[in-house]
Amino acid sequence: MQEINWGDFEKVALRVGTILEVLDFPEAKKPAYKIKADFGVLGIKWSSAQITVHYSKSELIGRQIIGVLNFPKKQIANFYSEFLITGFADQDGHIVLASVERQVPNGSILL
Repeated sequence: MQEINWGDFEKVALRVGTILEVLDFPEAKKPAYKIKADFGVLGIKWSSAQITVHYSKSELIGRQIIGVLNFPKKQIANFYSEFLITGFADQDGHIVLASVERQVPNGSILL
């Protein structure tokens, strides 16, 4: 593993957002959702996430997630992802979301 310094870490905009809307994404190569999230003063942003195994659309609404907001937009099929939702792969390679323990203001930065 490559060691980084504090300045490298500060470059990554890890922010909290609340999921507002979840849509199916049938055009994606692997099963995924389109996720709309509110990042407070940073605005409303969309992402794609391969989280269909562990999460239903309805249980994601209102959930706070951690996103990387300073990657460039990425085109996935006919959709542009504006942030990366963070998570960890389980033993079968399915994504489990990284999350906050308690509610914090949207847009808060991971320290």
